[in-house]
Amino acid sequence: MDQPIILLIVAAIVFILVVALGISLRINAQRKGFGEDQSIDADFTGELKIDDITEAVAKEKEKAAGSEVPTEPASRLVRLRERLAKSNSGLGRGLLNLLSRDTLDEATWEEIEDTLILADVGVEPTSELVDTLRERVKVLGTRDPDEVRGLLREELIKLVDPTMDRELATSGTAGDPAVMLVVGVNGAGKTTTVGKIARVLVAEDKSVLLGAADTFRAAAADQLTTWGSRVGVETVRGEEAADPASVAYAAVEKGKAENADVVLIDTAGRLQNKVGLMDELRKVKRVATRPLGEGHDIDEVLLVLDATTGQNGMQQAKVFAEAVDISGIVLTKLDGTAKGGIVIAVQRELGVPVKLIGLGEGADDLAPFTAEGFVDALLD
Repeated sequence: MDQPIILLIVAAIVFILVVALGISLRINAQRKGFGEDQSIDADFTGELKIDDITEAVAKEKEKAAGSEVPTEPASRLVRLRERLAKSNSGLGRGLLNLLSRDTLDEATWEEIEDTLILADVGVEPTSELVDTLRERVKVLGTRDPDEVRGLLREELIKLVDPTMDRELATSGTAGDPAVMLVVGVNGAGKTTTVGKIARVLVAEDKSVLLGAADTFRAAAADQLTTWGSRVGVETVRGEEAADPASVAYAAVEKGKAENADVVLIDTAGRLQNKVGLMDELRKVKRVATRPLGEGHDIDEVLLVLDATTGQNGMQQAKVFAEAVDISGIVLTKLDGTAKGGIVIAVQRELGVPVKLIGLGEGADDLAPFTAEGFVDALLD
């Protein structure tokens, strides 16, 4: 074959390969989300222009920010109740089985006491409940499961106390935003809980601003910013190891300037010693109020507790309560590994209500707590 013809064929093959490569790269770029306005370099190098890539990524991030729609709080509670009913705590079912026995002798009542104490109800509430159940069962004179269930439900609801105010303080005063401080030890799910609370408030059509005042843990501010961006909530943050009180101040000041409904502040959960941590929290609480009107204190101080720690977490709770005068409790991880009685124990010990309950790792696995809903889930 003549050499010119061979060269012509080789050139044609090379041209076809280059064109095919260019088409392939364009299709791949479009599949990855780049718009029609992105182009392949004219010299068929197959490389996207850096400016085009940067612009496209920025557009995608902007589109994704605030794109998630949080679940309504009411529907969350239904789902959480179902999950709690399937947990392995067995408190309600164990009590029902014991109370339905043909004979309630001293040995059975001791089993009932043991069941309650092992479920972290606490010694004093357990004694009160058993004494009341003894009297009422004696008067009732029946072991009918439905009647026994109704009796147990009434007494457990009394212990959980439906009269406690479990509403979050989300209404500011005189043009100020409501300010919430969230405290607790690291590992209890504190920063994650702050992000989930923001979702609950957004679902209630509240405008929210987050403050990343946990400046001692490198990933805390990034984690909180990510949670906020998913529902379109801005996060005020400082440099790593910055003064936490200054970050809290800046968040409240910005929230007031922008007429936010709620400023939600995450705090550190660990320093070198407990005294240092409590002093720091007192300072954060004090400084955060300065941008507010005269007489406007922090509206809500929520303590996040890991329910799986049971009675071991009670001492932690007492220390925080003494330091920052908490107004409500968020119980996380109240799933199959936790014991439902901790709700009763912590409320009795601290004198403040459980306001929110979490049963999982999902973004919407946090819901308002109700005494009736909780007890019904235990007995299901």
